[in-house]
Amino acid sequence: MIELVFSQLSDVFRIGLIMALVVTMLRTSSVTGRVLPLIAGVVFVAVIVPSTLSGSTETLSQEIAAGLISNLIILVPVLVLARLIAHLRR
Repeated sequence: MIELVFSQLSDVFRIGLIMALVVTMLRTSSVTGRVLPLIAGVVFVAVIVPSTLSGSTETLSQEIAAGLISNLIILVPVLVLARLIAHLRR
């Protein structure tokens, strides 16, 4: 399971989806809020990536669980970077 999380942490597609999620959340936060879209997006990416890109020996539930963990790990620095960029723009 740990190897699966590490392999997902280096997945460029997953990182790009999380970055796009944060950008979309920031642009629509006045209408949709911030927390609920982030939670929904993290779960969506954790489910959709292993569902469409099969080929691992792990079960789908293990891949989704590892995806949730890796998405949250990726989300933290992306949110910090977004906050830093917003702060520097002011």
